[in-house]
Amino acid sequence: MIYELRVYRTIPGRLPALLKRFNDHTLKIWERHGIRQAGFWTTLVGESANDLTYMLAWESMAEREAKWTAFQNDPEWIATRAETEKDGPINANVMNAFLSPTAFSSVK
Repeated sequence: MIYELRVYRTIPGRLPALLKRFNDHTLKIWERHGIRQAGFWTTLVGESANDLTYMLAWESMAEREAKWTAFQNDPEWIATRAETEKDGPINANVMNAFLSPTAFSSVK
């Protein structure tokens, strides 16, 4: 199993819009494409209270590439992103990393 760690740093004041987009739209589209989330977090204490951190679980990098590409090209996602960003972008930047569990990890 490979885990993708993604951190979205939103433009100040735009975190509620990002959370709404995930809750109301993105997760349903992911489900249709077979994208599995391993958890979502907002920052309680840390560098930025404007962050949304989440992890996705993948069987392989090939699975990730196929499913993520299909999601990015999904007409519903393209329309949703455009609609939710009609007043301007939500994210200032996005960071991602691919993680492999260690032999002693409680998450495999």
